[in-house]
Amino acid sequence: MRHCKDCEPAQEIHWMAYLSVVISWINDPYNDFMDIFFKRAVDRLSKKWTMPFFRGMIWLHLARWTDEPNQKDSLRTKVFWNEAIRRGITMREFHLGPIDNVFMAEYKGKTITFDGLPRPDSGNSDSMKWMDNKGIMKEKFLKEGLPVADGGRAWSGRGAKKIFSRVRKPVIAKPNLGSRSRHTTIHIETEDGVVKAFRKANKLSPIVIIEEELEGSLFRGTLVGNKLAGVVRRDPPQVTGDGASTVRQLWEKENTRPERAHGPIFHTIPFDKEAEIELARQKLTMESIPASGRIVTFSQKTSRGVGGSTTEVTDIVHPENRAMLEHLGAYLDDPLVGVDFIMKDIAVSWKDQPRSGIIECNSLPFIDLHEYVLFGRPNNVAAILWDYVMPESRTN
Repeated sequence: MRHCKDCEPAQEIHWMAYLSVVISWINDPYNDFMDIFFKRAVDRLSKKWTMPFFRGMIWLHLARWTDEPNQKDSLRTKVFWNEAIRRGITMREFHLGPIDNVFMAEYKGKTITFDGLPRPDSGNSDSMKWMDNKGIMKEKFLKEGLPVADGGRAWSGRGAKKIFSRVRKPVIAKPNLGSRSRHTTIHIETEDGVVKAFRKANKLSPIVIIEEELEGSLFRGTLVGNKLAGVVRRDPPQVTGDGASTVRQLWEKENTRPERAHGPIFHTIPFDKEAEIELARQKLTMESIPASGRIVTFSQKTSRGVGGSTTEVTDIVHPENRAMLEHLGAYLDDPLVGVDFIMKDIAVSWKDQPRSGIIECNSLPFIDLHEYVLFGRPNNVAAILWDYVMPESRTN
């Protein structure tokens, strides 16, 4: 597979991502039918036969168990697994060919199986079918009175231009389904720019979201049992001017930070063509001397893999922002949700920040973002999740 800069930090096979969206349109009516007529029976059977299936595959030597985290496991897996070990919960991961990320957890005679992250034994909420779909999510949240960016769904470059003409500039373009900001373009100011951005996002999805660009930082909130468990601010690779140092000097100094220099979670900030373009957008070069306090960014992405950073901010969340996020959790009625939103200041009410809003939700959130922060106090959201799923394992 050819390396794709627009997919960084996690590569995606374009045609497979596109095809999966198309197939979902075919499958959804069938799945809805099954939900209506057979959901309870299917849930009972699946719970009854999950463990016998696992044991059968192991007995046939077609599958295997692992009993501790390994190098291939994601940081998300490692944080909830390490918390399980601390509590005395027995964890095992099931591997069947390319299938992994399926787990069994046992504590004092109680056994649960789950995919990705532990959830209470109550089945999936109705919102699981649409919360990852940015277009549908936007429409539903707007009706619910939750803040979202103005925009719409485009099927063509012409449709993208039509949306562009009616919303405030600048705008952004992103695939209707997807994560980690793959094939997302921000700071779009022209019709030619929005058509180019549409084509980039269209490689992963037939539908592309075109919407106004909100103002501020990107935040990730995680809701457990409809309650806000944590919020981190996610910043792109950046430095702060001191009025005396060049961008190059600030960049070199930031890259000596031990957490970046030694990894493996946070990475050094690269200087490449993308960084050069981003500096030019800010009318800067590596030899410029930014004013004291000025933020200089090297990319539009916030991933740790491209030099982004995270800051724990849960303790300063404004009460009205907390209430808004928990309103969202109650509306989704799902026990575990990650929420990405943009605002200038998390300590100020969203009602006083007109270009703030929710940009997407995730039914399988990266809870490790709270545990591994570059700035601030780590927040053990994995413990909050286990308290909710297996309260009998709580340790105080």
